[in-house]
Amino acid sequence: MSIPNHILEQLNSQADLVSIIGRHTTLKRAGSEFKGCCPFHGEKSPSFYVNPQKNIYHCFGCSVGGNAISFLRDYENLTFIEAVNELSKQTGIEVPKEEQQNVSYQRAPVKPKAKPKSAVKPATSATHLRKNDSQPVTNNQSSIIMPADDTQPPIYDDHHSYDNYPPLDTYNAVPYVMDGYDAHYQDDNGYPPAWLTGDDNTALYNDNSISDKDGNLYELLEQIQQFYQHNLSIHPHAKHYFLSRGISDEIFETFGLGYAPFGWQHLEHQFPQDIEGLKALGLVRRSESGRDYDLLRDRVIFPIRDNQGRTIGFGGRALDDEVKPKYINSSDSPVFHKQHVLYGYYESRQKRANDWLVVEGYMDVIALYQVGIYGAIASMGTAINESQISRLLTLNPTLTLSFDGDSAGQKAAWRTLEVALPVLSDEKELRFLTLPNNHDPDTFIKSQGADAMREQITNAMPLSQYIFAYLSERHDLSLVEGKAKLMSQVRALTTALPKGSSFRYLLNNDIYQKLGGKRSQNIEAKDALLDFDGEMTISQQLQLCFVFQPRALIDDPIEAIWQQAGINDLHLPAHLKQKASADVLRPLAWEDMQDTALLDVVSTIKRCLKYLPKDANAAAHFILSNVKPLTQETLSRDWGSFYKALTSRNILSLDGLVEELVSQLIERHMKKKTQDLIKNPDNIKLAIVRKQSQLLNDWLRAQQAEQSAQMATVKS
Repeated sequence: MSIPNHILEQLNSQADLVSIIGRHTTLKRAGSEFKGCCPFHGEKSPSFYVNPQKNIYHCFGCSVGGNAISFLRDYENLTFIEAVNELSKQTGIEVPKEEQQNVSYQRAPVKPKAKPKSAVKPATSATHLRKNDSQPVTNNQSSIIMPADDTQPPIYDDHHSYDNYPPLDTYNAVPYVMDGYDAHYQDDNGYPPAWLTGDDNTALYNDNSISDKDGNLYELLEQIQQFYQHNLSIHPHAKHYFLSRGISDEIFETFGLGYAPFGWQHLEHQFPQDIEGLKALGLVRRSESGRDYDLLRDRVIFPIRDNQGRTIGFGGRALDDEVKPKYINSSDSPVFHKQHVLYGYYESRQKRANDWLVVEGYMDVIALYQVGIYGAIASMGTAINESQISRLLTLNPTLTLSFDGDSAGQKAAWRTLEVALPVLSDEKELRFLTLPNNHDPDTFIKSQGADAMREQITNAMPLSQYIFAYLSERHDLSLVEGKAKLMSQVRALTTALPKGSSFRYLLNNDIYQKLGGKRSQNIEAKDALLDFDGEMTISQQLQLCFVFQPRALIDDPIEAIWQQAGINDLHLPAHLKQKASADVLRPLAWEDMQDTALLDVVSTIKRCLKYLPKDANAAAHFILSNVKPLTQETLSRDWGSFYKALTSRNILSLDGLVEELVSQLIERHMKKKTQDLIKNPDNIKLAIVRKQSQLLNDWLRAQQAEQSAQMATVKS
């Protein structure tokens, strides 16, 4: 299978290389790079570097280096195709099954141009009709001179409305003349003009010797970008749009801003040999009547670049705010996939941006960049996706989202929050910025200045506060029902967080306290349990907790702890990995605890979860009626008092207590397993179990430290 080079470039460019390598060695930020011990050879002093800007790695100790594909091949022993498919899953970039998608296209031969037999004489004033105008509007913009008897508009299959534009036949009947072009396009055979070819005497398309060569989409896009950029310089009304918004000359060059002139076929006139390439890029489309037309017309142009700085598409904004749609992006193509591109990312990386800010519009990105606030990016008219958020959080563990304060802006912010939750591990943070007085970053900077904008970014709202603020506006918190609905929505929301996330418990508890809850659900639950019966075993306590809160088994607690402690990703020397049995490497299960009653309760709840009533007491009796008689007898004896002890303290969540009890059971199980292997020696199993126990103990100590910190905060 042959995969086009541009697809491989996109895969390597978009891959989260820091996370991929971070599964095998600890990487710490070192300036603009990440540094750690080389996973390819044993070393005590880190000499292995990952550059997220170029998405490459290099070890100065053993000289190994490469990109995402080479790492998956050389370290994880994947085949080339397996590595490509793995990156395709991670990035969402589709690998074509056939080779029909390519960056090359067949250029057409030059057709000799015959001079027109007759031409319509230009009128003394240039006019063109705009939609909803009853009279022609005279202005200094690009114009088409209309014959007096042409009144019927063409019909196009584009979803935009062109009702009052001139009929296509008109373009064949009159010279292609536009304001500002006269000095540059005197001769129809002179395409492209000398400014694009660098030769004042010979036009590129007059050379028939190159007509049989394949064109390259990247090269064509670069030429189109230069064409648009040049048009901006010769159309004062278009440049005035940018100048009126405070854009400096330096920014024109940095972002390659341009202008697509008025006219239905200016790209075909400019690039007559490259029609196939223009259509592949979606910049030229075909109407129902079979005529080609340009997608972008009479719009200022924002070139869209990939991570290497190559132009891959264009965004066009209407000069008149009444024109709808206001923005049009060029279509997806073999080199442009909207869902994988962030506008401004390349320019920000060139400035070594450290703090990243997601904004809504191209002009917001440019306005922030112009005042020295680097790291602002915008998506391509679609919501930013999970892989893009993950990549930005790799570059900096804090990501700020800036959306308009209107309903549409806040809905977009909430959708982004939901997309981000699955990649929001405990060390990552989302912050939300809604500027005052319905400002966006562009207007706020003009009104208040760059320093005020920096202060707004610094004081952006943390995720926990934003969730409460957003939901509290949508529920009546003066009613118990409103509080319950809000709390239910928060619990549903936090289930999307990564398994084992501490933030899940802390966020639920924090918002519960904001609603009038007590200092700590976990502390209250432990106190209630001690008051109820201090003589109960850990297993009996856990069984009652599961009966009280069966949803604690939706995400299996053992699996969560096993993963959170890093035991799932246990890295073993090759000789141990080869000799180890599958049984010793598999995750711990409830059956391994050898506790009949506990296994009975867990398996019953998992089997009945979708049938349980919403009321906690009713659900408990449903569970008790389905367990084995001996388990039922034991639990029924204690259930009433246990339920009363918890409800009297208004305890809603046992998440923290369940995690603590399960951790204690796992710890005891691992100690017993180690002792059994010492008595009945199995060196391979013993080495693996000891490694697992060490990871578990490290995690438990970290949990205890966190709980101590929380206790200190509560007391203070």
